[in-house]
Amino acid sequence: MAQLITNISVWMIPILISLILVFAIWNRVPLFETFVDGAKEGFDTAIHIMPYIVGMMVAITIFRESGALELITVFLRPVFNFVQFPVEVFPLALLRPITGTGALAITSDLIANHGPDSFIGRLASTMQGSTDTTLYVLTVYFGAVGIKKVGYSIKVGLLSDLVGIIASIVIVSYYF
Repeated sequence: MAQLITNISVWMIPILISLILVFAIWNRVPLFETFVDGAKEGFDTAIHIMPYIVGMMVAITIFRESGALELITVFLRPVFNFVQFPVEVFPLALLRPITGTGALAITSDLIANHGPDSFIGRLASTMQGSTDTTLYVLTVYFGAVGIKKVGYSIKVGLLSDLVGIIASIVIVSYYF
């Protein structure tokens, strides 16, 4: 079964790209022109969202370097010990909705320090894959297209991140 899944995953992207190309040719879509137009739009979007990305990166760096993250972690340590949540993973849970790159750096650090097969390494990996960069997405992409009313999106996004964090803890605790 594992070999079958591996074979399917190896061929999935080439098959998907081939199907898209065949569908486009079948419908007489001008492939190269369409690709170039998409690349132009992607470049324009990248230029347009750059100020939002820089603003998010500055805010995240200030939060981490100011010691606020460490202060929150120390303050909440008794609560984490009571619920048996490893305090080392808290920065990941806190920063994952804000920044993907920062969360990936924390995950890499946790895996390097504790090992990929440790409880903390498995929890960090599962949490990394079970949550999203909600505030980053809202700031950058909603800001780029001019969406101002994001109240419901923030609530649903952060709630789904919380569910992902809790599910990660429950699943990793149960299986490992």
